[in-house]
Amino acid sequence: MSQPRGSLSQVSRLVLFTLALSCGFTGFVGSARALDEKKVVEPGSSPWDVFKFGFSAYKSGHKDQAVEAYRYAAEKGQIGAQWKLARMYAEGDGVGRDDYQAFRFFAEIARQEIEPGSPEDTYVSDALVALARYLRTGIPGSPVTADPAAASDYYMRAAATYRNPDAQFEVGKMYLRGEGVRANVRQAGRWLQLAAEKGHAGAQATLGNLLFHSGKAVRGLAMMTAALERAKPSDQPWIRGMQEEAFALAGEKDRRNAILMAQDLLTKGTK
Repeated sequence: MSQPRGSLSQVSRLVLFTLALSCGFTGFVGSARALDEKKVVEPGSSPWDVFKFGFSAYKSGHKDQAVEAYRYAAEKGQIGAQWKLARMYAEGDGVGRDDYQAFRFFAEIARQEIEPGSPEDTYVSDALVALARYLRTGIPGSPVTADPAAASDYYMRAAATYRNPDAQFEVGKMYLRGEGVRANVRQAGRWLQLAAEKGHAGAQATLGNLLFHSGKAVRGLAMMTAALERAKPSDQPWIRGMQEEAFALAGEKDRRNAILMAQDLLTKGTK
């Protein structure tokens, strides 16, 4: 599948934006409190060894030690440590929540060229999605302002290069709404289908709603019904509202057939 291209101005803005962040990142990690190497780092320890120490400390509940180990490994370029620090800042896990610091770590990860299929590609894929979410709305009180076009570029990279289903779902929604890209229902359906085939409940429900309102009532209602069964608790309310609205509009025969098809989809998956 070829990756849809953004405008030259969008791509240029994205490159300059990322480079600017990467220039500031070195100063940020360099100012981190130094790791007590006597406690963590033995002679010859690699950044990977320090990252593993941090992971063990984290799992044991010693998050302060984990943060110091991750900082040290991150300064040495260990991508897993950079990702873990970004997540901890984004969630306020073991550190005070700081979305801007999380954004900067994610930006450093996204700057790296990691081949799809490599052991580290999930870090880059997740970082791209996180950056896109931040750029979609901006981060209050920081230099990061809302930039839907840049957000769509990051989502597109994660969706097309790393086949990330969350990114494919978001790209589909952006094409539906014309958010950061020109509205295109056909493109929206294409990306939603890709995510739906990977079991993404939100994509299945949204694609089902598109099908329902385009005249494929049974298939669309069945997809929404199956998606509701698979969805995470946080997604169930909006999917339920969508499914119940369609259920109320459908005829009795279509409802029965949709329920049967939904059972089949839950068994065999969405194709």
